[in-house]
Amino acid sequence: MKITITLPDGSKREFDRGVTPRLIAASIGKRLEKDAVAAVLDGKVVDLSIPLDQNANVAIVTRESAQGLDVLRHSTAHLLAHAVKELYPETQITIGPVTEEGFYYDFSRKDQFTPDDLVKIEARMKDIVARAFDVTRKVWKRDEATEFFKKQGEIYKAEIISSLPEQTVTTYQQGDFTDLCRGPHVPNTKSLGHFKLLSVAGAYWRGDEKNEMLQRIYGTAFATQKELEEHLARLEEAKRRDHRKMGPEMGLFAFLPEAPAMPFYLPKGETLLNTLQSFLRDEMVAKGYQMVSCPQLMTAALWKTSGHWEHYRENMFITGHGEHVQEDNLMVLKPMNCPGHITLFKTKKYSYRDLPLRYAEFTKVHRDERAGVTHGLFRTRTFSIDDGHIFCTEDQIAEEALATIEHTRAVYKMLGFDELEVKLATKPATAPGTGEVWERATNALASSLKTAGLPFEFLEGEGAFYGPKIEFHIKDTLNRRWQCGTIQLDFILPERFQLEYIASDGGARRPVMIHRAIFGSFERMLGILIEHHAGHLPLWLCPTQVAILSLTSDQEQYAKDIATKLFDWHGVRVETDLRGEKLGYKIREAQLRKIPLMVVVGKQEQEKGVLSLRKHTGETLPDLSMQAFKDYLSPQLKPGGITH
Repeated sequence: MKITITLPDGSKREFDRGVTPRLIAASIGKRLEKDAVAAVLDGKVVDLSIPLDQNANVAIVTRESAQGLDVLRHSTAHLLAHAVKELYPETQITIGPVTEEGFYYDFSRKDQFTPDDLVKIEARMKDIVARAFDVTRKVWKRDEATEFFKKQGEIYKAEIISSLPEQTVTTYQQGDFTDLCRGPHVPNTKSLGHFKLLSVAGAYWRGDEKNEMLQRIYGTAFATQKELEEHLARLEEAKRRDHRKMGPEMGLFAFLPEAPAMPFYLPKGETLLNTLQSFLRDEMVAKGYQMVSCPQLMTAALWKTSGHWEHYRENMFITGHGEHVQEDNLMVLKPMNCPGHITLFKTKKYSYRDLPLRYAEFTKVHRDERAGVTHGLFRTRTFSIDDGHIFCTEDQIAEEALATIEHTRAVYKMLGFDELEVKLATKPATAPGTGEVWERATNALASSLKTAGLPFEFLEGEGAFYGPKIEFHIKDTLNRRWQCGTIQLDFILPERFQLEYIASDGGARRPVMIHRAIFGSFERMLGILIEHHAGHLPLWLCPTQVAILSLTSDQEQYAKDIATKLFDWHGVRVETDLRGEKLGYKIREAQLRKIPLMVVVGKQEQEKGVLSLRKHTGETLPDLSMQAFKDYLSPQLKPGGITH
C-alpha cells in the first residue's frame, strides 16, 4: 500500500507504507541522508526511524538547523550519562535536558566529580561515539518501565516514571545503556562528536531544597568543530569580561557577607547607577510619565488583594509590627511596584479625559531569592526596577502599547543594542480571568507588534498571572541574548482592586493597566553593559570620563584649571593625577580603571596652552586647544552619542 508524503517545498512523493524519514531523506539525496538527525512529522519532531503508515507532511531536520542542534545536544547529554555509567557504575542518573547554549545532566554520586573526572568522562564519550552504536527507541508500559529501572538500581528514573500521567513511556538504548526519554535522538552515536564538558555544580533533585543535592555536569555541543571552538572562545572572553570580576576592579561595587546577594555601591558605581537612572528618567518624563515613590513596607492585605501573596509569597521578605505579630498586622518589603501605583490611582477620581495616566518609579524592591539562583548584578535580592504603569481606556491600548514598543526599541539603540528578539507570552494554565479577556489582551499586544513591524514568536503559557506580556531580548557583543524589557497588558488587577474612571457617557468603567519596563532592573542592565563593552563604557556613562595626568609638580595648577573648566562647561567627570609617579605608570593605572580619555600635560603643553590627548586604547591624537577638546567631547557626552 502506498502513502503520499508532502515535502516542505510542496512537492509530493509516494512511498510504501512503513517508510521511515531516514529512507525519505535517502530518496532525496545522499548529502541529506548524511546530515539528517531527525524529522518533523505533521509539525512534531520525531526520530528518523519511526515508520509512517498514512499520508503526512515531512521535513528532514539536519544537524545545522536549530531543531537539529537541539537533537544533537539532547543526544550528547545521553552520551554523557552513558560515559558516566561506564566509568562510575555506582552513580545514579536523573535528568539531562537541553539548555540555550548546551545541555546538562544531573547525577547522584557519593564522591564529588573533579576536573580530572570531566577529562576522563569526555574521553569516554568520544570512545562511545567511535563505537558507532545504533540508538533505538522502545515503548514500554509504565509499570514495566518502572520495574526495569528499579532492577537497574535507578530509583530516580523509577520516581520520574511513577509521576507521569501517561500509561506508556519510551526509552532509548545505545549499546548496553538505556535511558528514559521522549526523544527524539540521533540514529547512531557516530552522528555526535563536537562537544565539550564545561563545569560541575550542585543542583537539588526536582529543584527542591528539601531534596538531595545532586551533581550537575554542564556541557555544550555543536554541529561542527569550528562552531564549537568559536563558542568556547566566546566563553573564555565572557570569563574575561565577567562583571563580578570587573566591577570591583573598576571600583564600582562589592558584594559583602553582611548583605548576601545585595550590591554595595562604591562612589564610582553610584555615579554610574545615577547616570543610567537620570538618562531613563529624562526619557520617561519626556514621554509623559510622572515620577512617584511608594513606601518600602506595605501591608500584607495589599499583596493578598493583588494576588502576589498567593503567587510570590515564598520570594517576599515579610515582617510584623506591634506587640503581637499576627497575620493581620504583617508587612511586606515590596517586591514590585504595581500594587503601590494602583493604590495611588485610587486616591483620586478620574474621568476618561484624564487618561492615559502614566506613573514611573525607580525605587528599590526586594525579593528573597535562593542563594543558588543569585548571580552578581544579574540576579540580586535588592534592585531597582525601571517600573512604569499606564492606566488607560481600552480604546487607548493600541496607541499606548505601540508608543511603548517604539520607545523601548529607541532606548536600546541609544545603548548600542540594535538587534532584538521579541516574544509574546500567553496565559498560564493556572492564571485567573476568562479566556475571552486573555484573548483580547493577547490580540491587542500582537496587533501592536505587527504595526511596529517587529516579528515575534509566541511563548505559550508563560505570561504573568495577571496578563500576557511582550518580552524584549537584546543581543550583546558575545552573541548572548538577554531578556530585559517587558510590556504586560492587565485586565485582572484593575478588577481585583475595583479601579474605575468616569466614561464619556457618565458611567463607571474599569481602566486597563499596562505594566512596562525597558531594562527590567538597573542592576542587571549595568552588568550587561559592563560585559557588553568589556568595561569600556560609552563616554557619557563612564563614572570618570577624563583623567588629567601631570608630568611634574610644575603643571599641577594647569591640570587643576583644565579640570575646573571641563566641569564648569558640561559637568565633565574629571580626575586629576598629580602624583610624582612616572607617566607610564599613571597611564597604565588609568587604563586599568577603564577611563576612556587621558589628557597629558607637561611643560610644553602648558607653555602652548594645549592638551595632549591619549585614548584608553593607546591611540594618541594631535594636541588640541581647550575649545577643540570641547568640540571633540561634546557629541560623546550625550546618550547614544558618537564615540570617536
